[in-house]
Amino acid sequence: MSKDRNLSPGESRRSFLKKTLVSSVAATVLPSVAFADKDSNMLFSKADIKPGEFDEITINELAKGIRSGKYTARSITEKYIKRIKEIDKSGPSINSIIELNPDALKIADILDVEFQEKGPRSLMHGIPVLIKDNIDTADRMQTTAGSIALLGSKPQKDSFIVNQLREAGAIILGKTNLSEWANFRSNFSTSGWSARGGLTKNPYALDRSTSGSSSGSGAGVSANLCAVAVGTETDGSVVSPSSINGIVGIKPTIGLLSRAGIIPISHSQDTAGPMARTVKDAAILLGAMTGVDQEDEVTKKSQGNSYTDYVKFLDPDALKGTRIGVFRQYFGFLPQVDEIMEDAMAVLKKKGATLITPVKVDKLVELGDAELTVLLYEIKSDMKDYLEHRGPDTKMNSLTDLIEFNRNNEDKEMLYFRQELFLAAEKKGPLTDNEYLNALDIIDRIAREDGIDAIMDKYKLDALISPTDSPAWVTDLINGDHYLGGSSSLAAIAGYPHITVPAGFVFGLPVGISFFGRAWSEPVLLKLAYAFEQATKIRRPPQFLSTADLKG
Repeated sequence: MSKDRNLSPGESRRSFLKKTLVSSVAATVLPSVAFADKDSNMLFSKADIKPGEFDEITINELAKGIRSGKYTARSITEKYIKRIKEIDKSGPSINSIIELNPDALKIADILDVEFQEKGPRSLMHGIPVLIKDNIDTADRMQTTAGSIALLGSKPQKDSFIVNQLREAGAIILGKTNLSEWANFRSNFSTSGWSARGGLTKNPYALDRSTSGSSSGSGAGVSANLCAVAVGTETDGSVVSPSSINGIVGIKPTIGLLSRAGIIPISHSQDTAGPMARTVKDAAILLGAMTGVDQEDEVTKKSQGNSYTDYVKFLDPDALKGTRIGVFRQYFGFLPQVDEIMEDAMAVLKKKGATLITPVKVDKLVELGDAELTVLLYEIKSDMKDYLEHRGPDTKMNSLTDLIEFNRNNEDKEMLYFRQELFLAAEKKGPLTDNEYLNALDIIDRIAREDGIDAIMDKYKLDALISPTDSPAWVTDLINGDHYLGGSSSLAAIAGYPHITVPAGFVFGLPVGISFFGRAWSEPVLLKLAYAFEQATKIRRPPQFLSTADLKG
């Protein structure tokens, strides 16, 4: 979700599709279905928001507290639930969480007993995690992608990545709100809004966007409502809300994490990804979710390319001797962002990196057209497959059913924007159509062979850098999002990894720097991102201002 002036997909998935298409805890604590205060204009005083006990705490610090007896899984979970009540559903009312797990405390108690008897399963033992509401859980929570069309139907089993997290001892604390259907329904959508969950607010300035589609995951992590969270991305949906909410986000190589049990857009580009306040926490969460899944064939490619421990790659001196390409095609959308990038590049050079600037990819507009074609074909096919296997109580069985449901519930589902992308996708044929196959060929050539791979081979690069996104724009439910630019698309279309780290602020609004590169280069990108993070330590917690401080 980002933008280069010469590349339509660099805008956000929703915004670029507009241009291309037209021209691209216990249930008693909080209700277990939607509890969004959708039209809240509650006035509150910033002075009333007291610091939380776990503000900016890391996984290591929580795990150390459990080992020492200072904390238990239950006490940690209780404190996060309390904080959610204080600032997510009251006070500033961030509205990042669409539903809490009614069994979270029970699970925490079981994990505490197990810890006393057997010790921890992993570093994640007893650590509360929020996950996006398009990731299947076979429990008492819903999985809806933010749509009321899927309320009441239940997945038959956990998604693979949720199962991995449970096996590691993590507590699924709840589901986060999102841009409905992962921001692939309309050309004019407002990121962070769903019919089920309402609108998620940016904790840095409540009248501004969280971006999307992993809006609630980004805002929830930033506001310290969980230790870490999981988002999903097709093009920008992890890295954009991470940048705009001032946190770290990882969009992995396609196949590193299983897509089974995640409500789809595109099997070519969909992936889950960690969202955290530090690179180290993101690395820990990433390792906890990896693994070969027999129900997702592409994960077999991760054998020999994946790790359960990515922390071992983190090195504060990793920038020394590296060669980094500056992808200036993703610059130029806002002078203040370019200034932040110049400061960041000065840090990279001071820490020993050689910067090669500029590097570029040809035919990016052609790449954007191909991406749109692929996404329209694949959401029709992939959604049908997902819905047909979701469970016997699912009344929706195809994109056609969803379109009809939206029409019949227009007053709830299409209150602010329509479903142009759904309608365009419904007109597409099978995945054997030449139009679709030709688009895949274009993507392979421009994004991979003649794109990232060629650039990195030509200049002998370790990674590429660019600004991740613009600062957050004012939320506009009438006109939709107002993206200026960013850099998600090239890595997203290629299926290659992308990491964003806080790099600076514009009037108190966060801006991230992106590190991206060739397939399976997560270890390299993580060590570079970590070295930059340790050299700068830009991240600062949000202050829940009613609007941005334009004097600062």
